[in-house]
Formats: sequence, structure tokens, C-alpha cells
Amino acid sequence: MKIIHDIPKVHSLTGRITEELMLKAFKAVKKNRGAAGIDKMTIAMYESNLSENQLALMRELKRGTYQPIPLKRVHIPKGDGKTRPLGIPSVKCRIAQEVIRRLINSTFERRFHENSFGFRSGRNCHQAVERLIDCARRGYKWIVDVDIKGFFDNIPIDLIMESVAARIADGNILNLIERFLKSGVMEEGELKPTTKGTPQGGVISPLLANIVLDHLDWFLAEKGYLFVRYADDFVVLCKTQTEAERALVEVKCYLEQMELQVSPEKTKICRYSEGFNFLGFSIKSRYIGIKAKSIEKFQDKIRDITTRSHNLDKEVVNKLNRVIRGTVNYFGTKFSSVAGEFYKLDRWIRKRIRCMKYKRIWQTDNWRVKIKLIKKIGLLSCYDLYKAKLRC
Repeated sequence: MKIIHDIPKVHSLTGRITEELMLKAFKAVKKNRGAAGIDKMTIAMYESNLSENQLALMRELKRGTYQPIPLKRVHIPKGDGKTRPLGIPSVKCRIAQEVIRRLINSTFERRFHENSFGFRSGRNCHQAVERLIDCARRGYKWIVDVDIKGFFDNIPIDLIMESVAARIADGNILNLIERFLKSGVMEEGELKPTTKGTPQGGVISPLLANIVLDHLDWFLAEKGYLFVRYADDFVVLCKTQTEAERALVEVKCYLEQMELQVSPEKTKICRYSEGFNFLGFSIKSRYIGIKAKSIEKFQDKIRDITTRSHNLDKEVVNKLNRVIRGTVNYFGTKFSSVAGEFYKLDRWIRKRIRCMKYKRIWQTDNWRVKIKLIKKIGLLSCYDLYKAKLRC
């Protein structure tokens, strides 16, 4: 795969590492919270001796002596019985990655394609879906829904480094990024080397993913294809089935040059009217709702909070409200039609509340704990929140 090198490079980024930048990086890491790494140091523990820790880390970064410790491997459920591996860096490493991310981000941001929406300032999932809808209205009715097999875990490190080095000429910064990528993973007490990929959970990983997939963006643009991408989730929009089939072949070939593969089970060509899933939404020509797996994930969260062995108290209600509010804020948009789904979910949540209160499933409990009483204890309604959101 050809990487363009004949462009101005950025030099001497190490000199821009200042106490002010270090503090901004710490505040960003603190805001995002997150678990401790294998060293078991929490954000609160790091902050208790903030000045010394920051100065020591800054010296290591500027001198090029910083050596990240291995990541902590955790597995989170994907909702289909499978799990997604995450690599959790230490707090110190997260701050170091955030410093480097802030140093190099603006250099690449200027290059990124306008149809790339993932992990970029001022851009979000909703804008990506709206761009897709706009393309469909302009006659692009055939969808190439592409899934890259294990993208984050399989990006060649050499490709990442060559892509970054095409625009960054500071050897110290490049060495630090390579160390982040090759720091290894601790899983069940065993240290495993990392020879490829950028870990999901790493602060700098989304930017590195965008840097690599930027090659694909411009390849598609030069071929004349319309596309919408959010990180490794992307669709190509075409006017005819023949064009869609050709686009899929070209995407597969280009990804193979990047040593990446398309997942045959999850990649498909379909009409816009037939429907497909994108960023948690189920999208059809006349309807945009919540995809089935997203509903399952929401219900799993509610089940975890409303187990019958727990008591129904204010803490439970607060936890439920956080999940409900987050779901409505994401799926309750002006372009989606989710009133019916939220109404059904409200009924299901009320059933869970009644079962939790009386430790049983009886139809007559609907009369004992009416909707008015459930609202009185402070539980939010998905449907009511959605309607209020639309009125704003």
C-alpha cells in the first residue's frame, strides 16, 4: 500500500511538552475516569502526589526514557455471547498517551476526510447517521455495509508507525508511540507480547485508528465513492447494485494491502429499503429505530440493577435513571422513530420494578404499584423523556 511522504513534516514536538500540557492531559484522563492498570494505582492515588508525579513523568517524556508498563487485559461482553478484549493502561500511561495525542492530533486532523466522524472534536455518531440519510435522499440507495475483522487487534504496527512518521519527524515522539504499541499485555498473570494492533482502551488508539483508515477514506474518495465512517464502522453508498459490488471488491483488495480482512459474516450489500444496522441504529428508508442488539444491551443493564435479591431504594432508582437518560439521549433523535420502542421498554422496566419490590411475578401487582406511584419514586420514563427532548 502506498503512503504519501512528499508533504511537510512536523519537527520538534518534544519541546512542546510543558507543565500546562501535562495538566490538561491529567484533567482529561481524570474526567474519563477508568480502572487502574496492573500497578493498581488509581487516579485518586496519582492525584494525591500530583505535582511530583507530573514533573517526573514530564522529565521521562522529554528525555525519551519513559517506558510504559504492560496493559491489563479485561474482557467485556459484546451481547452476542462473545467478548471484546480491552487493554487497560496504567494511569501514568494514560496521561502519557494523552500528552502525545494532543501533540500530534492537530497535524492529522487537517488531513482527515470530511466523511470521517469517529473520535474527532465537534463530530459524533448522530452526524454520521445524518450524513448517511442525506446521501440516501440524493439517490444512493445501495449500501455496502463493511465490517473489518478484529480491526483494532490486527492493524500492523509497521503500518501505524509508517503512517504517523509520514507527518511526524520527531524521533522521540515516534519512539514513545511504538513503545505504547509494544508494551505487552498481562492476562491471568502471564505477560504476552503485542506484535500487532492498537489496544481498545488505550487513549491514543482511536487517533491511531483514524490515521490508518484515513488511507482508505482517500482511496474511496479518489475512486468517486460516497462513504460514511465512524472509526472502523463504515458504509459505502452507491446508486446501483453493480457499483456496490465493484466497491466491495475494491474495499476488500485495499484492506488486504493493509493486511486487514473483511468479515464475511457481517459484511453485506443491500438496498437502503431493506435495512441495515449502523452505530446502534436499525436503518431503513422509512424508519430508523434501535437495533435488536442495542435493546438487548439496554435490558441487560436494567436486569443487573433490578435483581430481586436487591431492595428497591433511591440508589437503585438513580442507577436506573442514569441508564435510561443515556439511552434516550443517544437514540432519541429527530431523525429516529423510537416512540413505540421506548413505550414498550417503559412497560418492561415497570414490570422489573414490581418484581423487584414483591420478589415475584404476579399480574395483580400492576394494581398495587401503579404507574403514578412508580413516577412518584423518581423513576424516569423513556417515552416521556423522548417526547420532552423532541419539544426542545
